[in-house]
Amino acid sequence: MGIIQIRDVSESTELALKARAEREGKSLASYLRDVLDEMVATPTLDEVMAKIATDEPVPYDPEFVRETMRDGRR
Repeated sequence: MGIIQIRDVSESTELALKARAEREGKSLASYLRDVLDEMVATPTLDEVMAKIATDEPVPYDPEFVRETMRDGRR
């Protein structure tokens, strides 16, 4: 497991993060690990757009859409 060290964090940010960690019953390191894991698990807009660009196009049949709407299917 790697080590990440962040310098020059403002005191207000440090206090806010410590308070959030305490409210969740975690150490600051554990809280920040969870925050980073969640951040990495959520794709960025650029990643989403790149994925969409590689997807196969969905065929569009206007008559099928009209028929589905007429029948009340969704």
